[in-house]
Amino acid sequence: MEAYRKRRYEKHFISKLTDSDAENAETQGWLEFAYSCEYIDLEIKNRLIGKSQEVGKLLNYMINNPGKFGAGIK
Repeated sequence: MEAYRKRRYEKHFISKLTDSDAENAETQGWLEFAYSCEYIDLEIKNRLIGKSQEVGKLLNYMINNPGKFGAGIK
């Protein structure tokens, strides 16, 4: 939870969320790769991509509304 302690610094909090969003997007790429290599089937890929998209929406909401999550409070 390295980002948690620094949430009070809004720019740092947003930076950590942005990093998390990029990692989430990378995960989607790896899911596509796993599917193309037949490590997972289409149903699993689609289910996991859907979950990842939900996470992305939540991260983007947090990036756009950091004050609702304690960022900027000193």
